[in-house]
Amino acid sequence: MILVIIITVRGRVMLNRALGSGWGVLLPGVILGGLMFADLSINVWKAIIVSGLLVTSGMIWHKQLRHFVLLPSCVALVSGILVILMSLK
Repeated sequence: MILVIIITVRGRVMLNRALGSGWGVLLPGVILGGLMFADLSINVWKAIIVSGLLVTSGMIWHKQLRHFVLLPSCVALVSGILVILMSLK
């Protein structure tokens, strides 16, 4: 509800900025969706999760890479979801 109020007050620019980061979620999802068919072990997926979290924490402190912090964090998130799904089978 608050987001709708902010968008109506600020105009379309705010909405475009919010939707502009959608590629930061879709790109890691597509890449990890392709890796899912490679039949990787659970340990490899856990290593991908840890590396995504470490890269995210490193990118937060970098002045220029800070804008792309959504990429490795979504890699960690999607990898974690895939590990949960793999362990349910």
